Amino acid sequence: MKVISTEKAPGAIGPYSQGYIANGFIFTSGQLGIDAETGKYKDCIKWQTEKSCQNVKAILEEVGSGLDKVIKTTCFLADMNDFAAFNEVYAKYFTSKPARSTVAVKTLPKNMLCEIEAIALIK
Repeated sequence: MKVISTEKAPGAIGPYSQGYIANGFIFTSGQLGIDAETGKYKDCIKWQTEKSCQNVKAILEEVGSGLDKVIKTTCFLADMNDFAAFNEVYAKYFTSKPARSTVAVKTLPKNMLCEIEAIALIK
């Protein structure tokens, strides 16, 4: 197993890593919609979804994978009323249509609106 870390995605805000490689797969931690360069965010589901997708992409690319290699995502929404807007942005990034679970949660860290985690092949 190997821990993955990149400055192109926000650092972990707790005792966990951005991702792990095991048996030819990369498992990312949940990525919030935070700008990796500034650490800032906007209270907008589309903006946060863009950043969440970009952060997952950055972690995958760090190990030579990519969004086209994603097998499964788990998506967390603070409000299911944001589902359509979330899907609109998500669909631009995950064009291979990986398996997905989307759940509503009571709250997310930093009171964010969405979070995405992924499992992908490395090669």
